[in-house]
Amino acid sequence: MKYLTWLLKAAIFFALFAFALNNQQEAMVHFFFGTYWKAPLVLVVLAAFAAGLAVGALGMVPRWWKHRVAARRAVAAHPAPDAQPQLGTTPHHGL
Repeated sequence: MKYLTWLLKAAIFFALFAFALNNQQEAMVHFFFGTYWKAPLVLVVLAAFAAGLAVGALGMVPRWWKHRVAARRAVAAHPAPDAQPQLGTTPHHGL
């Protein structure tokens, strides 16, 4: 199974590497006010992917924060029992 996962990782790497090699031509991205960015197409695609990840993660922050606050309130309302029992309360099984 370990070799199968390494084989899958290698296949994904070589597919992405071939994609990068096949998309080296220049691409121009036009921004506002006449500004633009010239870069290889693979970098433009990578930058768009990274920007999408960042925007998606930032969009999730308020929900993560809300769930974190709710989890803290739940723990405060219902504290977990002590992890270690107190002396004298553990049943003895005659070991």
